[in-house]
Amino acid sequence: MSENKRIDLHTHSIFSDGELLPSELVRRADVLDHKAIAITDHVDASNIEVAAQIAKAANDIRDYWDIDVIPGVEITHTPPEVIDKLANKARKYGAEIVVVHGETPVEPVKEGTNKMAAESPSVDIIGHPGLITADEVEIAIDNDVSLEISARGGHCLGNGHVAKLGLELGANLIVDTDTHAPGDLITYGLAEVVAKGASIPEKEVSKVLKDNPEKILKKHGLL
Repeated sequence: MSENKRIDLHTHSIFSDGELLPSELVRRADVLDHKAIAITDHVDASNIEVAAQIAKAANDIRDYWDIDVIPGVEITHTPPEVIDKLANKARKYGAEIVVVHGETPVEPVKEGTNKMAAESPSVDIIGHPGLITADEVEIAIDNDVSLEISARGGHCLGNGHVAKLGLELGANLIVDTDTHAPGDLITYGLAEVVAKGASIPEKEVSKVLKDNPEKILKKHGLL
């Protein structure tokens, strides 16, 4: 096993469009030497209560296994104006990590989503925000909202742009998988490849893979 352990803060289970039960998702991450994994299923106003079910599953698992399991949500394709409201509501149901499905090159996410996510202090991560602007990055920095470099096919097309702006302006960049199926989870070594492929300099890779996600977890008392 590598001395470096993965932290993946964006994955999906059968509570939305993932293929695995939370227990199997976490077990597979554990075998790949993960330190922590967040289960962040897709939500909008119609199913925001699923955060409580994810929290119940996560609590059961982390009581017995040596891996940090974090319940969360990914607010997905909602009107941008309701993002902050939904983020706060999700936390009341037990979500400890809140991801927002960002404006990506490969899905018709409503324009303004990146901006409204960046403006919400209740949001932790803008997932695959491939069409983000410099102004939106600066807003995210002001509100301590992290930007995701994605290992997922399609969404990863915006990685170079996100990394470039993030590094120039000083954003908190992280690498996540947006896992939906067993083969989507990756090792720390492959996460390094994803980071370098987005032109993250060698000296910044450890920060992006370890320090920055740990910063998010520490903010919520999860480490």
